[in-house]
Parts: sequence; structure tokens; C-alpha cells
Amino acid sequence: MKNTVEGTMGTRNVPESVLALSSLSRIDYVDHFTLFTDVDATPEQWARAMFGDVPDAAERLIWCGFLGLRISRGRSPDTVAGWRIAGRGDDWIRLEADSWFVTGNLVVQAADGRMSLGTFLRYDRRLGRAVWPPLSAVHRRLAPGLLRGAAAKTDRYRLQP
Repeated sequence: MKNTVEGTMGTRNVPESVLALSSLSRIDYVDHFTLFTDVDATPEQWARAMFGDVPDAAERLIWCGFLGLRISRGRSPDTVAGWRIAGRGDDWIRLEADSWFVTGNLVVQAADGRMSLGTFLRYDRRLGRAVWPPLSAVHRRLAPGLLRGAAAKTDRYRLQP
């Protein structure tokens, strides 16, 4: 079961306890992927292992180019890959970014041999409803590998202060 990834999509399929971690007033899109692992890391360490401290070129293309998200380019203890750290608990961290047509949350949870990534979007304009569906298909194909890859990178982020 180790390194197995399970995924769900839609507000009817994602657990209410996960939906409650979003800050969005309305959720138009949600998916949730869980990696079963023996790697022990904090939610922030997992988030940094998945996305890095600053957005790479591919992330900037998708997040800024296609989605128009306003994210920072520099390294900061208040951001992960340019997304603002907007909330956290003992076993979760919420990252937020927005544009003129979409608002997003990335929620990373870590507990009991599992690490999860939830992606939440609210379409603030019609363009969001047109742009995200084709991108979401790619996102759902890449997410399991992203989680597995993070397990291999967490040592680097656990050693940082």
C-alpha cells in the first residue's frame, strides 16, 4: 500500500473534513489526492517538496500564464512556490492565490502515514469555467506523480530550519 495514490473529485466525493479546510466562499472545482507513505514530514515540508520555494518556469506558465494567478517570484517563509501561506493547523497548510477570474487554494495534509493534496477553485468570471477544465485533466494525470516525487524530496526540506 506504500506509495499508493488514491484520488477523488467533486464536492460530493471529497470528505467534508477536507472541504472545511478551504477558505473559498463557493467551491466550483475540487480534487483530492492521497499518498500512503512512511515518510514523516510536516504539511509545509510536503508542500515545499511538491512545489519548491519559488515557482519554476512550468509552474509560472500554468499558474500565471494560463490562470493569471498573482504569485510572488521570490523565496519567502510566507509563501510556497509563490502561493501565500494563508492558514495552517497541526496536520494541514493552506496556500492561496487569485487572479481576476479564478481564486484557488492548495491544501496539504499530513498525518497517520498519509499525505494529501487538495486543489480548490472558485470561478470568479466565466473565463475560469472555460480555462480550468482542460487544464484540470492534465492536473489530475500529473498529481499522483507529484505526490510520489515529493516523498523522494522531503529529506531536503526536513533538514532546513
